Amino acid sequence: MSIIEGNHFIYTVRQGDTLYDIARRLGSNVEMITRANALYPPFTDVGLIFPGEVLIVPLTTASPQPNRVYQIVSPGDTLTQYVTRYSTSLDLLTGINPAIQDPNLINVNSVVLVPAFIYEVEPNDTIFKLSRRFGLSMNSIIEANRGRTGFSPDLIYQGYRLIIPLPTSRNIVVFHPMPGTTISNREFLEGYARVFEGVALYRVVDDNGQVVAKETAIQTTAGAPSYGYFGTQIRFDRTPSTRTGELWVYSRSPRDGSIQDLVQIRIMFS
Repeated sequence: MSIIEGNHFIYTVRQGDTLYDIARRLGSNVEMITRANALYPPFTDVGLIFPGEVLIVPLTTASPQPNRVYQIVSPGDTLTQYVTRYSTSLDLLTGINPAIQDPNLINVNSVVLVPAFIYEVEPNDTIFKLSRRFGLSMNSIIEANRGRTGFSPDLIYQGYRLIIPLPTSRNIVVFHPMPGTTISNREFLEGYARVFEGVALYRVVDDNGQVVAKETAIQTTAGAPSYGYFGTQIRFDRTPSTRTGELWVYSRSPRDGSIQDLVQIRIMFS
């Protein structure tokens, strides 16, 4: 599974930009940007970029919160555009970015945390196969990569890197584990949730419908109407009976106990 570790910026090229300037400003290097965006034949001339092109920019420095993707705001950008690009909700985007005071006003060059990860294409991958593997629609992957040189919905090449949206609900996003990855007992679970009294829930089921980890409460750092961060270890109650399954993160209605804001993440078991 070729999910690329580390933090990344998503940056739209502006008039006068060079790869060297972008790398220097954003804490990357030319070689990493070139590889991440396939800036070489047969996709394009070596190192060629043009205004309006969307680039993945890997960061060279470590972060206390690894494997995050950040959108750098370009002139004319709006949060509504990001909602479409990353197949998420305006509430969630503003909720996980507390620096945004007015969702109708985002400053150029500011940084917006977005629900996404970076994936490197493997042999025989297709957009359809990836959508099934990650539990997403084909259109969500296509939309996230719109404006990128070398991207075609019909044919993706080994080694090309894609922006993949994370599954979200209006009130919950899980940053780890990521879809399609392998988990085991005591796997770390983290994300953000806007939930009643700050209590979210998780469970793990395998593809036979067996409950691997029973419903367990997670305390977030803030209750609704705020989005709170959560981080905990997943505790297995029994051994999985299949190699694949799902992690569910959700809340329950305080009125009737029904499941709300269910986020389902496709996983594999070690």
